[in-house]
Amino acid sequence: MNTSQTKLIVCHHDKLENTLQVCNTEHGTDKTLCGSALDTKKITLKSSDGEAFDVEEAIILESQTIKHMIEDECADDGIPLPNVTSNILAKVIEYCKKHVEGGQSSTEELKSWDADFVEVDQATLFDLILAANYLNIKSLLDLTCQTVADMIKGKTPEEIRKTFNIKNDFTPEEEEEVRRENQWAFE
Repeated sequence: MNTSQTKLIVCHHDKLENTLQVCNTEHGTDKTLCGSALDTKKITLKSSDGEAFDVEEAIILESQTIKHMIEDECADDGIPLPNVTSNILAKVIEYCKKHVEGGQSSTEELKSWDADFVEVDQATLFDLILAANYLNIKSLLDLTCQTVADMIKGKTPEEIRKTFNIKNDFTPEEEEEVRRENQWAFE
């Protein structure tokens, strides 16, 4: 192929077909992406509070739940997400977008971004855990659960209760019995 020729490549991804044009460089050996013949397919997600989000399919495929709905052709009129509010859905989309595009970032940059991402109030963190579980986004669920685990690590039961505003409903006798039965955990 000489430098003035172009080659069309058809890529099949599930049910989405994109045609990409690849051009030769000046030297005729290196190929670079020149453009796309079709726009990226968008999926509409509807939050529990009625807000609609148009999201690129490649980004939202991070969710196994949504991926299966798309494969089962249940996404034509949008996908209702009755367990996810708009503010949490926006955060989930932000996370998925960063991780899909994360191939362009170093691992350290992505870890730093993740650390900043989970610097939220407890209510938001717990809502993100619920959304990640509901949407089956393993990496987000792992990140948010690890954040909670880190909040617990090295703390006494009293400190954990205070951190998470948990009422101690044990009588002193019941608490002593639990401590005796689980002595290994308090050593």
